[in-house]
Amino acid sequence: MKTDLTDTTASKINKALVLGRRAIGTPAIGMVLTLVIVTDEENAYDALKAASDAAHEHPSRTLLVIKRVSRSPRDRTRSRLDAEVRLGADAGTGETIVLRLYGDVVDHAQSVVLPLLLPDAPVVVWWPVNAPLDPAKDPLGALAQRRVTDTYACEEPIRELVARADAYAPGDTDLSWTRITPWRSMLAAALDQVDCEVQSVEVEGEEFNPSCELLAMWLADRLDVPVKRTVSTGPGLTAVRMDTDCGPVVLDRADGSLANLSIQGQPARAVALKRRETAELIAEELRRLDPDDTYASALRYGVDRLNTPAEEDPAGDGDARAVAAPAGKVAKAPAKDAAREKTPVRKAAAK
Repeated sequence: MKTDLTDTTASKINKALVLGRRAIGTPAIGMVLTLVIVTDEENAYDALKAASDAAHEHPSRTLLVIKRVSRSPRDRTRSRLDAEVRLGADAGTGETIVLRLYGDVVDHAQSVVLPLLLPDAPVVVWWPVNAPLDPAKDPLGALAQRRVTDTYACEEPIRELVARADAYAPGDTDLSWTRITPWRSMLAAALDQVDCEVQSVEVEGEEFNPSCELLAMWLADRLDVPVKRTVSTGPGLTAVRMDTDCGPVVLDRADGSLANLSIQGQPARAVALKRRETAELIAEELRRLDPDDTYASALRYGVDRLNTPAEEDPAGDGDARAVAAPAGKVAKAPAKDAAREKTPVRKAAAK
């Protein structure tokens, strides 16, 4: 069921929700959170589709906020709110409200969103593109317990990571971090199978890919060993090589779907490590709404190393950027800690 409202108000939208639920025979509200998506018209369809797919796991009220900037000087000063209310089959397992803001109301989106939030339910704000530099201080971000950005969608992802670290607040997360959850789980499981000390690590992947940088920073932070970033043609992350005192541990994914795990003294095995869709990433993020301290630690660890000049790769197979721990430190891999910090409690992503 769809209801279109032109030049409307938040109270009229709430009334349309009540009337719509009665009309389709579902007066009860069974949603667990409010998901606010802030995007432009170009990316609205894909973002809403991903949220609708994620709603099968997390029934929610989805508020899609589209800020429209008029080209006419006269229309820029005229505030208007148009809404589209979707219920039942048109909204999947939850409720969807598409909000289009015009004129001065664009600068006061929080005043439109606030009356539409589910009472006593968590709020998650997601910026698929054009996220603010400081999500926690954004008027819409201030309403949320969880703020989701995506540095992969930025023109300069590495510079964006630096800004994310400088402005980090508890509750911030990024889909580039969510994309490496399977990698971190697999690497932690691999280290649990050996009783060795990790001496150095190499992370191979696309240049300027924030997921590759975050994985390198996480490994350097957790293992306290030198980590080298090597550039490949992709797609995304392609390999992680860990040198241990018992021999190499290698997780290699050349095709973006199937990886090969090699551990010294054990037969090589194929493991599923596909690049996931945005809906899976959002669904994973919604499983956990408390602050992600592991993400914060990894993000802050490598910030001062991200802009250092690329060092020459001694193997001659690509540029290498060092993300190194203090010299001389060799630590036993905290595999159980690494596995615990994400696998059962975190969420999903794609790159």
